Amino acid sequence: MIIYCTGTKWGSQAHQKLLKNIIEFIESLGHTALAAVSSKFSSTIPLSDQQTYKRNLKWIDGSKLVIAEISNPDLETGIEIAYALYHRKVAVLALHVSSAPKISSMLTGCDSPLLTIQKYGDTNEMQSIIKTFLSKIS
Repeated sequence: MIIYCTGTKWGSQAHQKLLKNIIEFIESLGHTALAAVSSKFSSTIPLSDQQTYKRNLKWIDGSKLVIAEISNPDLETGIEIAYALYHRKVAVLALHVSSAPKISSMLTGCDSPLLTIQKYGDTNEMQSIIKTFLSKIS
């Protein structure tokens, strides 16, 4: 299954590591994880902002679902979630660590049945949530 993975790209190294853990786990299950932070999809030449925008939307369009790490507020991630929900109508799993500050009310207030928000305390719990979510989609 092709899964688009997103999360903060400019935040702290700790938040980027959370997203990379998700990507690595999805790949370990035999799925393809499309993500800008994945070394598998890095460009040899820098992409312009417009190229990045078009690439990310194309990746979302080609994915069965989106998994977003939302522990660190990030406008780009919010736009990608909104695009997935309202343009592609694909399921979105938004994950955040239990210690994260308040999650945006634009997410928690969203009543789309395609959006699932889950918190996790550690890597094992995150993996369990993803496995359960994937089993419902497959």
